[in-house]
Amino acid sequence: MHIWLSSCLLIVALHQITVAEPQEILRSLRPGHPRIIAPAGQEREVREVMRQNKVAAEIYKQIRLSAQEILRQKPVEYRLIGPRLLSESRRCLSRVYTLATVYRLEREQAMARRAIEEMLTAAAFKDWNPSHFLDTAEMTHALAIGYDWLYDVLSEEERQKIRQAIVDKGLRPGEKIYRSGGWWTKSQYNWNQVCNGGMTIGALAIAEDEPELAGWIVHHACKSLPIAMQQYAPDGAWAEGPGYWNYATSYTVYMLAALQTALGTDFGLSDLPGFSEAGTFRIHVIGTSGLAFNFADGGERPGESPAMFWLARRFNKPQYAWHEREVIRGRSPLHLWWFDPRGSGLEEEPLARHFRHADVVMMRSSWDRSVGFYVGLKGGDNAVNHSHLELGSFVLDFQGQRFATDLGPDDYNLPGYFGRQRWTYYRLNTEGQNTLWINRSNQEPRAVAPITHFSAGRKRMEAEVDLSAAYQQQVGKVVRRVVLEEGSPGEWTVSITDRLEGGQGAEIVWQMHTPAKVSLHGNRAELLLNHVRLWMEIASPSGATFELLPCNPPPPQRQNTGITKIGIRIQGSEEPLEISVRFLSQP
Repeated sequence: MHIWLSSCLLIVALHQITVAEPQEILRSLRPGHPRIIAPAGQEREVREVMRQNKVAAEIYKQIRLSAQEILRQKPVEYRLIGPRLLSESRRCLSRVYTLATVYRLEREQAMARRAIEEMLTAAAFKDWNPSHFLDTAEMTHALAIGYDWLYDVLSEEERQKIRQAIVDKGLRPGEKIYRSGGWWTKSQYNWNQVCNGGMTIGALAIAEDEPELAGWIVHHACKSLPIAMQQYAPDGAWAEGPGYWNYATSYTVYMLAALQTALGTDFGLSDLPGFSEAGTFRIHVIGTSGLAFNFADGGERPGESPAMFWLARRFNKPQYAWHEREVIRGRSPLHLWWFDPRGSGLEEEPLARHFRHADVVMMRSSWDRSVGFYVGLKGGDNAVNHSHLELGSFVLDFQGQRFATDLGPDDYNLPGYFGRQRWTYYRLNTEGQNTLWINRSNQEPRAVAPITHFSAGRKRMEAEVDLSAAYQQQVGKVVRRVVLEEGSPGEWTVSITDRLEGGQGAEIVWQMHTPAKVSLHGNRAELLLNHVRLWMEIASPSGATFELLPCNPPPPQRQNTGITKIGIRIQGSEEPLEISVRFLSQP
C-alpha cells in the first residue's frame, strides 16, 4: 500500500512540474552578484529589521560574535572521519555564511578576507570526497555562496580559482552522477535534496561563465527533486524523523530560495502537495520539554531551522516564524536574512495531530510548555531510510521534562551501521526502544504498523497502532493504544495499553527508558527529574510489577549514561493479554 501511494503521489507531483529545457532554463538569470538566496539590495531591509526588532538585533549580535571567533581559528582541512569529509564541508559552509553576512552588513574587509581564505583553502583540496557525495554537495554550496556574496571583493585570480573548483570538484562529479542515473538522483530521502540543492546553488553561482553546464545541472536537479518532495504529502511529515526533516527541508528550501532569487521561479516545486505543511510537522514533533520526538537516526535536540522563516513567508504561516523565533531562538545567518517578526502563539493549532504518510501521532494537553503532558507515538514502516526497529515506541514529557526518552542514534562509523550489523546495535534494535520486546527478538525489519485509530477531543485524545506485523514471528496480534485525557480540571493522565493475542508461552517485556531517578514500589513507580515528579502504575494485569533492566551495551557502542530502563516481564498465555500502564501527575 505504501509503495502504491508513493507511486501515485509521484505521478501527481511530476504532472505539476514543468521545468525549462537546459538551454532555456537560464534565460531569466538575474545579472550580477549577489543573486542567490539573499540578493543584492537586501542588506538595507535587514538593517531596518535589526533597527526595529530586538530579536533580529540579538540574532545579528550572536552572528558577529561567531564571526569574530572564526577569525581566531585555522581554516578547514582535508580530514576524513570514517568515509566522510562532511564535518569539514559543513564547517566551511557555516563559516562562509557567517563571515559573508557580517561583511555584507558592515563592509568589514577582515571578514571578507577570512571567508576568502576559507574558500581558497577548500578550493585547493585534491577533491571534495565525491564517493560520499553529501560532502561534495555541501562544499559546493559553501564556495558558491562565498563566490556569489563576496564577488565584489574577490580578485579576478581568486574568482577564477574558486569558480574552477566549483566546476571541477563539484559540478562535473555531479554531472557524471546525473548522467549515470546515480542512486541519489532517484532517492526519496534526504540525499536527494542535499545533493540536488548543492548542485543547483553551485550552478547558479557560476552560470554566466559556464552556461551550458549550469543550465544542464539546474534542469536535472529540478527534475530529480520531486521524487523526494513527494514524501511531504499529504501533511508535511518526514518519515526519516525530525533530524532528517531538518536536513532535508533545509536543503529543499536552500534550493527553492536560490531558484527564486536567481531565476525568478522555482518551476512550481514549492507548490507540491504537503510541502506547505512541513513546518506543522516540526512544531508538533517538538515536545513541551523543547526536545524532539526523535524517532529514527536523530538526536533529541531539534536544532535550528531558518527554513521555518522562509516557509512562513512563502505560505503565509506566521505560526512557523513564531515557533522558530520564540521556542527555538535560532541565531544563524539565514535566520537574519529570512527573519519574520509575525506570529503570536499557537493557540489556534490543534493539540494533537496524526501525520498520515509517516504514521506518527503527537498529543499534548497544552501549548504551555511548563504544564501538562506531551506524548509521541511511532507507527509507520521499519524499512524507511534511517529507521530503527521501534514501531510502537513512544516519548513522554511532563511539566517541561522528558521522562520517556528515545536514545537516538549511535556512531555512524560503527562496523556495518548501515549494513548487516545494524540490528545488532542496542540503540537501533528493538531492545533499545520504548516498545514491546518479545522473546528477546527484534521486530521484523520490513514490518509496517499503521495508525488504525486517531481522535482528538478537547478532553480526550487517543491513537491506536497495529503492531501485529512487527511481531508476527512471536505472537498473533498486537495493538497499542495511547490515551491522553483530562479527569478533574487540569489533571491529565496518559495510559499506554497493549492488547496481545496468540502469545502462549512468549516472554513479553514492556520497556521504557528514562533519565529520571526511579523508585519502584511493586506495581507503582515514582520518577523524579529536575525537581518534577511523575508517577507510573500498572493498571493491568493484576500482580505485575515493575523492575529495572540493563540498558548499557558493550563498547564501542555508546553508553547510555544517566538512563534507567523500567520494564515489566509477563509470560504470554492462551487467553488475550492486556498490559496497561498509566502516567499520573498525582500519586
